[in-house]
Amino acid sequence: MKNYGRLILTILLTALLNAGFAQNFLETEYKSGKTYVLLAHPTVQNIETIHFLTNNNILQLTDAEFVGVYSSEEGYDYNQSIALIKTPDWNKFHLQKVTGKEDTASIYRQNQWTITFKSLFDKSVGIFFFGGPDIQPEAYGQKNIYSEVTDPNRHLFELSFIFHLLGGKQNAGFVPFLKTKPNYMVTGFCLGLQSMNVATGGSLTQDIPAQTYNMKTPQETLKLRKDQLHRNYWPDISKDTLLMGINFHHIKYTAHPFFPDRVNAEKDFFPLVLSSHHQSIYELGKDLIVTATSMDDQIIEGIQHRLYPNVFAVQFHPEVPDLYREGKKLKFAPEDTPKSFYDIIGDQSREFHRKYWITISKAIKSSIRLQKMK
Repeated sequence: MKNYGRLILTILLTALLNAGFAQNFLETEYKSGKTYVLLAHPTVQNIETIHFLTNNNILQLTDAEFVGVYSSEEGYDYNQSIALIKTPDWNKFHLQKVTGKEDTASIYRQNQWTITFKSLFDKSVGIFFFGGPDIQPEAYGQKNIYSEVTDPNRHLFELSFIFHLLGGKQNAGFVPFLKTKPNYMVTGFCLGLQSMNVATGGSLTQDIPAQTYNMKTPQETLKLRKDQLHRNYWPDISKDTLLMGINFHHIKYTAHPFFPDRVNAEKDFFPLVLSSHHQSIYELGKDLIVTATSMDDQIIEGIQHRLYPNVFAVQFHPEVPDLYREGKKLKFAPEDTPKSFYDIIGDQSREFHRKYWITISKAIKSSIRLQKMK
């Protein structure tokens, strides 16, 4: 029995040590000479998304490895991600847990995370910021009116990381990390765009229907044109289980050359995009330029940094795998015929999305070249 007890204890200790190592990339897994891209909020879904995009050559990075970075104070259970990356075929994914807790008064300056942020920055060529729940309005100087904040510590961590990378209006004397590596890639989707804006000193509209269109209920909101809806409000008033929570709407490019020239998007084409948000940029952050808007010009759909060419983000979701493969058939309204995302978006808009991923891939490769030169 004693030997059996020792065996159980050994197994438990080994599991605990392995879990610790799996979350400490900087100390246990980093290898000089390899190319690493960071993933903020590395949930199972976000890791699987990047895995799908690279395996299908949509994100064209054959030799890169990925490091998920997150705060120990986040609400998500990262044991699920630890278990995933321990399985075969996931050896290009790593995790770095960052300990400590900050508040809105300390995220826009040097803090206890600064040294780790700098180390991660020095050892990587770019970072992705994914979608998620509402940012607490206190982080951009507003009172909470319409926001549903479910994971405030995630936002504090990501806002502080982006501020360290890019700087912002909140602290004019702070020297951003990208000052030393201006080709470093920073991109985001939906919440990622909003986080980039807030971290650089911008603010948000907390609820598009209420504050932009003066629509107070889902029923009123659904009277708007479909291109004015940035998520689907039918699930709020219908029990139909086939309703999608998102909306597809068109966007248009501004006079800025990012989409026509860099993405090589057709100037007179208005691509369909997958949208799922009720907040949007209100006041732009420091050195951000608008690259795309909604069809009525009310919502900012794309931004690029004025000084750092590989820093850009979109309000929509080009990363969703079902845009590039046949998936479940759903519908927007109860009377609609169910369709897959793949069928809804169509070939021409899907090609736009693929071009956008090529642009991201080239931005990361540009950062890689700069790192190798040093």
